[in-house]
This record gives sequence, structure tokens and C-alpha cells, in this order.
Amino acid sequence: MVTATVRADDGVPRVRLAASYLRILERAGLTPVVIAPFPGELADVEAAIDRVFGAVAGLVLTGGEDVNPAEYGAAPSPHLSRVNAQRDMTELACVRAARDQRVPTLAICRGIQVLNVALGGTLIQDLPTEKPGAIAHDPDQPRTSRTHNIQLAPDSRVFDALGTATLDVNSVHHQAIAKLADSLVVTAKSPDGVIEAVETGRRDPWWVLGVQWHPEEFADESAAPDHGLAAAFAAVLGVSNALAK
Repeated sequence: MVTATVRADDGVPRVRLAASYLRILERAGLTPVVIAPFPGELADVEAAIDRVFGAVAGLVLTGGEDVNPAEYGAAPSPHLSRVNAQRDMTELACVRAARDQRVPTLAICRGIQVLNVALGGTLIQDLPTEKPGAIAHDPDQPRTSRTHNIQLAPDSRVFDALGTATLDVNSVHHQAIAKLADSLVVTAKSPDGVIEAVETGRRDPWWVLGVQWHPEEFADESAAPDHGLAAAFAAVLGVSNALAK
């Protein structure tokens, strides 16, 4: 199950998702099922999620809008960008259902932020104003530009998936994890201390891996180490890597 958003295009609400998310998952041997925000109240959303989880093996949380700070008890920053209340409700409920049902979860960019908030953490709403001196995490560069380095913790899922202790990543975000949720472990940071990857502990029965950068943007670069993230997700779902040569 791959989350998407709904956004007006020429006045018509349309489901929106970068196709690169689908390509990187497909190249790992998976069959993505795209789900837009569910309508209705929380009970309706939770019931819809339960129905979908009965037919899918894993959850992928994708990038997009800012998370509404009301979801973690904060007042909005003047630098807050667009939010989507129905998407927040849907994805936060997805995380909690995935935790309860132990559905393997891969979270990307906004996804890592949603994951943290759903489990009780908080966010930095705007890195440039709340973390002065931070490196540029949303530079004016192509989305495939590897703009800064991260350091990965040994003996972690992200280390195993990428096969390296350090990686230059593409960065397209202005929010980040502030207070970490108790059930998550930090497994990568950028040089300025911004959290770049989290996961559940090795002994936790719920498999989770979240990254702050955009590995899907390298879907068509078969040699990119970022494919290891999709491959690790596929492996826990029992699918062998089918990366096209």
C-alpha cells in the first residue's frame, strides 16, 4: 500500500503521487497499490484501512505536504507550508494500524515525519528558522542532486540496506524530527545533527525503516545504493529483489 495525496489540478481534485515511488518498488519485485486519503471521520478511515490491510503486505508512506502541528500539540509556525488534514488523518491512522497489525512499513521524507508523530514524537516545523546554522536541506537543486552527507549507524537496517557507513543524499524538506518517538531508534544523521533515518529495534516484531531523503528519485539509476532500501523492504515481505539490469 503506497500513500498518495489529493490536490486540485485546474480546479479538479486529483490523486497525486510521483511515479518514481512506483518504479523503485516495482524494480524491487513489488506490486504497488496506491491509496489516496480516505474520506469521512476517523472511525470511517480506520475501517477502510483495516479493509485495505487485509489485502496488502506492507505500507509505504510517501513525501508531500507538511504535517499539521496540531497533530503533535504545537502552534503553527508562520513558515508552515500547505497541510492536508484528511491525508494526515489517514496516514497517522495507517501507522497506528500497521503497528498494531505488525505490517512492515517504509517511510520516505514526509513519511518519516508522519511515522514519528503517529508514535508520539514531534517535528521541527521549519529548519532554516528553528535550527540556525543547519545545512541547506531544501536547496534550489534538481531532485536527484546529492547535496549533503549522512552518517549511518552500524548494525542497523539502513546500514545493511545501503551497504555503507556514509552516503551523499538528495534533500528536499524543511521539516524534520524534533522529539523522537519512544519506540524508534535514530540510525542516521546529517552533519548538523538532523535525523535522516529511524527504525524500530532489531527485537521489535514490527519492521520499520524511515528515511528523510528521497531514494525514489534514483529509481532509474540501477547502480544507486538507494535501491537497497526498496530491496530490504521487499525482502521482509518475502519478495526477492528483481531489479532490472
